[in-house]
Amino acid sequence: MTPHSHDSATKTDTALETSSRGMRVLGISFAVLMFTAAVQAVIVVASGSVALLGDTLHNVADALTAVPLAIAFSLGRRAANRRFTYGYGRAEDLAGIVIVLIITASAALAGYEAVKRLLDPQDIRAVGWVAAAALIGFLGNEWVARYRIKVGREIGSAALVADGLHARTDGFTSLAVLLGAGGAALGFPIADPVVGLLITVAICFVLRDAAREIYHRLMDAVDPALVDAAEQILARVEGVRRVGSVRLRWIGHTLHAEVEILVDHDMSVVDAHAVAVEAEHRLIHDLARLRAATVHTDPDGPPNADHHASLTAHRTR
Repeated sequence: MTPHSHDSATKTDTALETSSRGMRVLGISFAVLMFTAAVQAVIVVASGSVALLGDTLHNVADALTAVPLAIAFSLGRRAANRRFTYGYGRAEDLAGIVIVLIITASAALAGYEAVKRLLDPQDIRAVGWVAAAALIGFLGNEWVARYRIKVGREIGSAALVADGLHARTDGFTSLAVLLGAGGAALGFPIADPVVGLLITVAICFVLRDAAREIYHRLMDAVDPALVDAAEQILARVEGVRRVGSVRLRWIGHTLHAEVEILVDHDMSVVDAHAVAVEAEHRLIHDLARLRAATVHTDPDGPPNADHHASLTAHRTR
């Protein structure tokens, strides 16, 4: 039976809308983070706090991650063609790699500055302003983190979720700067670079989480619960006797499926095709963020029949 594929116009419109939401999130969060970083930068110059410098650099890096993501969301709107037959959604995963590299660079720079200040401790000026800047950094980053993670999960964007995790870590590292400021106020200037090193460690943890998220997408990993849900949807379709293999993959922030169903071997081609269309229709409407599905129908019977005998030698295990 020839596989049947169907792109829903409604799903296409939804995909465009999710890209638009992603662009809105990036624009708003970029403005918030750049404002936060600008305020902190002024206080860094006035205070000489290396911990606050590390936090400011991280905020700037976090804001700049909006650039590759915005490019990816823009590319993802392009229609598929004969060269890119699945469209340009993978650009989002490539942007995720850029985000991981930016996080890595911010960790290295923050660590370098902290070690340099450990070797050459200096007094911190305007401790009260450093504490205020740390609080501003926390509030700005936590708001951005919640916004990015919420929308990223709603539209299925791993890159946007990774970016949100990055912002959340920035928020907690901003609070850590308060410890450095407190230590300096108590006469322990070494507290500032020590907190700078702790911030570097925190950045490394979020780097690990973001790298894992992007790695899963690049390897076509999906939540097993989505596979279970797809199998249950297919099993409820009238005419489907059994459900064969179910493969799901993310392309950008939309899901694509390739599934096999078994129908009565005495069923006509027209009827089998109708079952495949209904199975596809159910999947597209009932499985969240699924944009397209390819359904292959196999005959269930007669007993001991092997309808794929000629393909056995070509299938890898």
